[in-house]
Amino acid sequence: MVEKKIVFTNGCFDILHAGHIDLLERAKSFGTYLIVGINSDNSVLAIRGENRPFVNENDRAAVLSGLKFVDEVRIFDELTPEKLIEEIKPDILVKGGDWAIDEIIGADFVRKNGGEVYSLPLKVGYSSTSIVEKIRQVESGKWKVQSENNNLIENSLNEHFSVFQKVFAEMSETIEECAELLVETFQKGNKVLICGNGGSAADAQHLAAEFVGRYETERLSLPAIALTTDTSALTAIANDYGFERVFARQIEGLANNDDCLIAISTSGNSPNVISAVMSARKKGCKIIGMTGAKGKKLASLCDKCILIPAERTARIQEAHITIAHIWCEIIDERFLK
Repeated sequence: MVEKKIVFTNGCFDILHAGHIDLLERAKSFGTYLIVGINSDNSVLAIRGENRPFVNENDRAAVLSGLKFVDEVRIFDELTPEKLIEEIKPDILVKGGDWAIDEIIGADFVRKNGGEVYSLPLKVGYSSTSIVEKIRQVESGKWKVQSENNNLIENSLNEHFSVFQKVFAEMSETIEECAELLVETFQKGNKVLICGNGGSAADAQHLAAEFVGRYETERLSLPAIALTTDTSALTAIANDYGFERVFARQIEGLANNDDCLIAISTSGNSPNVISAVMSARKKGCKIIGMTGAKGKKLASLCDKCILIPAERTARIQEAHITIAHIWCEIIDERFLK
């Protein structure tokens, strides 16, 4: 009798294409039983943003279950499959090549239990993102034509208002959940660490200052550290370990279990921010991500994520700092002297 060898992989699988089929077939070849974890509808919305998923969770599960090399499909509601992986205890963990081994959720758990982890090269020319972009090209083209008919100031302000209307309509609950996570962190006596690059570094410093000082109301000082401010640490770590490690190395030394990391990246792909998130997870921190419409990678690694429905950096950053101020206002209320 052949010993059962469980392989696990996961994803949204909102638009199933030949690249997915290739990856799943190769994943099954590593074992005898392939379990595919798929993000629930709520989870996909949190990771992918507005109007996603296109296909509901039950239909996505049904399509995957119909593939001859898929033995079981499991739906998970969290942003990451960490709990599901710990429940299944797979022998083999597989992800696509757009995820480095050290970015794969559950990799440490699987290897600790004697399992193996693989990042498989993707089939060239296939991408859900590119398919979605093609589908939306017509609407995008309409917006560009309309934009050309407006002056710069009017266009920028209209775009700003449009983004904020979407944030209000779609993200109020997530904003509140993130605020509660921050309140809980401070109530436990833990601290908040914040990181980001460029304008996001400025936001990190701004937010840390509001927590340690105050926002608008006299209250207790709250422990928060921007990992972007110590030039000696930043330059030494970048010189000795590489720029990708400038935040992660600080987290290794400063973070404790149940601290919270606010990881800011407008693209969602900044290597040093992703590295910081993975280090924070290892230290037992909670993770709040702040990114833009294309920030799937960062969102997929967080406990909660603010995914601004915009692609322009300026619009994303405007929304980030506004949401950060809302958090400050909530925290002011909860920590009055």
